[in-house]
Amino acid sequence: MNSSKREPAVSGIFYPKNPTELNENLESLFRDSNFGPGNLPPSSNNERIYGIVSPHAGYMYSGAVAAQGYYKLSSSKFESAIILGPNHYGLGSEVAIMNTGSWKTPLGEIEIDSEVAEEIHRNCDIVNIDEQAHSRDHCIEVQLPFLQYIRKEFKIVPIILINQGKNTCKKLGNDIYESIKERSLIPIASSDLTHYESNSQAYEKDNLLISAILSLDIEKFYSILISFNVTACGYGAIATVMEISKKMGATKGKLLRYATSGDVAGDNKSVVGYSSILFV
Repeated sequence: MNSSKREPAVSGIFYPKNPTELNENLESLFRDSNFGPGNLPPSSNNERIYGIVSPHAGYMYSGAVAAQGYYKLSSSKFESAIILGPNHYGLGSEVAIMNTGSWKTPLGEIEIDSEVAEEIHRNCDIVNIDEQAHSRDHCIEVQLPFLQYIRKEFKIVPIILINQGKNTCKKLGNDIYESIKERSLIPIASSDLTHYESNSQAYEKDNLLISAILSLDIEKFYSILISFNVTACGYGAIATVMEISKKMGATKGKLLRYATSGDVAGDNKSVVGYSSILFV
């Protein structure tokens, strides 16, 4: 991994490697009227969006659901996106940020917002600068082509979490808020929901968890997560963005679409749940 440029880790696996094919794929996901928004951006949405939750599976499974949130976001103005997700490989620091360089996708390079990243690092003593933690994971990478499709000019602040505990995420959310409250930024939580249970179980558990997300109730969110053993991978990212969004002025979450890999691909025995949620 080049120290100044984070090369794609999952292009050609989670999404097309060829730029033309990727653009065509993204267009088809936005045009999807079953799981996606059924329209190409920009949207006519004039509601203030304080944060979003977006899934991060392969585009054939969760891409149309993800397109729902990015379609709504396409009419918003933001300078940078703070993208938080779970560390699937357990590499590096418990809370890891990249503060310099860029991320590359088939659609081009996206610069890291070094000023904001440094501010977060200064304000939050649990955040470590750690490039290696980001080297292999897909959770942030798969969000980037969607952002590139809806916005020409933006920067990113990538943060990946091993520690997704409630206290960690409330502190992280508060400290990020203090770092960005005077800026025009959008926080994005990259997370899938229930993993590898039946379609009916996924719907039951995920609906419970989503109810807590929509009410912006972090205590209830963690209570449901533990009590019902909801296997959402990026729960800490969701909680952090809930905290940031609440402090920025959000009063509720809005579910745009929930679906499972079973709904999309037809195998209902062992599915993964996906949601697209706005905080408004």
